[in-house]
Amino acid sequence: MTPRSKKKVETASRSNTEIRTLVLRYFYDRNATATSARGKKGYAVKISDVRKELKARQGLSQQEVMSNLNYLLSQGWVEEDKVEKSVPLPSGTVIPNTTSYYKITAPGIDKIEGPGEFTMEKFKGIKIEATGQNIITVGDGNQVDAQYLHVAGALVELKQALLESTSITEAQKLDAVADIDSIQSQLAKSSPNRGVVQGAWEAVKRLDTVLGLADKVAKVAGLLAPFLS
Repeated sequence: MTPRSKKKVETASRSNTEIRTLVLRYFYDRNATATSARGKKGYAVKISDVRKELKARQGLSQQEVMSNLNYLLSQGWVEEDKVEKSVPLPSGTVIPNTTSYYKITAPGIDKIEGPGEFTMEKFKGIKIEATGQNIITVGDGNQVDAQYLHVAGALVELKQALLESTSITEAQKLDAVADIDSIQSQLAKSSPNRGVVQGAWEAVKRLDTVLGLADKVAKVAGLLAPFLS
């Protein structure tokens, strides 16, 4: 067996868990050696460079990188950092241009290093109280089925962030909170109404364009994925 064919066999036998570990470790190592925020020595990196470097170092295909990076993003281990610029054309037209960079998060670092002195409690500021065999009450007073604890916590975090936002009007905040509450009310059921969840989320997901909310919207979207497909 040639060295090349042996490498193909080895990479083909890797599980998704092993690949996710390699991808997360890549971002961890990059953060540890970074001397700038973005660019060649930055802790945040373009997706094209992620694919290129993981292929060279670990023999990962683009499909393996993208599918497992998507998982890490939805779980909050890695986050997308969008940089928006306006590009003026000779004609006078200004075209918006967005470049996405990817970087490891604090939970991602803790995933590798383990919890430390600076690790925040997972549901800090969110009161969790058992009110029945399978029902819990989260910090905003909503009750949810225990199996939906993680998505409920993420929804509370999103609600708190949007209420503190200065980029949207009070009317927009009230509308968004009402939709979030609708989703949470469904999570009190063992079998939530997918139509209600999807309808409410259609309005809430537009918050991803609001400064400071994109990451939290993406996190909830990942956790709500079983109800949105």
